[in-house]
Amino acid sequence: MTVARTVELEGHIIDSGMMETCFGIIMDMGGSFEVEEFAIGRHKTETSYARLQVEADDEATLQSIVHELHQNGANPADPMDATLEPAPADSVVPPGFYSTTNHPTDVRYDGEWVPVGDIEMDCAVVVETDGEPTARTEVLSAVEAGDLIVTGDAGIRVKPPDRPRGQEGAFGFMQGGISSERPSESTISKIAEAIAETNREDGEVLAVCGPALIHSGAREAFARLVREGYVDMLSIGNGFAVHDLERDLYGTSLGMDTESLDHPRKGHKHHIY
Repeated sequence: MTVARTVELEGHIIDSGMMETCFGIIMDMGGSFEVEEFAIGRHKTETSYARLQVEADDEATLQSIVHELHQNGANPADPMDATLEPAPADSVVPPGFYSTTNHPTDVRYDGEWVPVGDIEMDCAVVVETDGEPTARTEVLSAVEAGDLIVTGDAGIRVKPPDRPRGQEGAFGFMQGGISSERPSESTISKIAEAIAETNREDGEVLAVCGPALIHSGAREAFARLVREGYVDMLSIGNGFAVHDLERDLYGTSLGMDTESLDHPRKGHKHHIY
C-alpha cells in the first residue's frame, strides 16, 4: 500500500530547472508522481504552476522525498503549522532545528504564513507569539533559553531564486568563475618562491588561512607543507576549523563535495550541524 502527498511548484519552474530537479528527486529516491495540474506562463514575466501527487511505498520514504522537494522550492499543498520547541539554554537550539538558507522564507503559525525577518544563512528561526506573531533569524550564539525555535521542515516555505544559472546549490555565491578567494597559478608560484627564499634565510613562515583553503580542496596539500616543514605557524579563525571538521565528517565544504564538486542532498545543513 502506497502513501501520497500533494506538493506545488510555482515560479519560473521550467527555465530555472526546478521542475526537472524535482522530478529527478522523486524518481531517484524511489517514489513516483502524477502531474495533477500544470499551467505554463505565456510570457517571460509570467510564472508557471505545477501540482504533483507524490507517492512512495512507506511514510518514511515519502517524508524524505518531500523534505528534498521542499529544499528545492516545492511546498506541500496542505501545509501544517511549523513545529516550535523552546531553546533549552542560552546559545543552545533544540535537536532538528531548521537551519535557514539565504532565500526569502515564511513560517506557518496558527494557520497563517509569517515572513521571516532579517533572513540570512545558517541561522535558527525564532517565532514570537505574543501579540501579532513575528519570526526572525537568530545566530545560534544569540539564542536565549526559552526562545521558540522552528524545528523540522513542516510549515516552512522557501522561495529560491527564480532563474538560477547553472547548478550552484545553496552556496552559489562561492561558485563564481573569478574570485579573490581562488588564487591563480602565477600567484601560487610567487608564494612558493617566497617560502623557499624565507627558508634559505632561516626565517619562519606564518600561514594565514581562511575557509577558502578547505573549500578549494587544498587541505591535504597544505597539510603536507606543514608536515614537511615549509610552514612554521598558523593564524586561523574558527571558520577554518568548522570547514575542516565538515570536510572530515561529511566530505563536504559548505555543502559541496570537494572531490566531485556535486552538491549532495541535505548538504547545505552540514556546515551548521
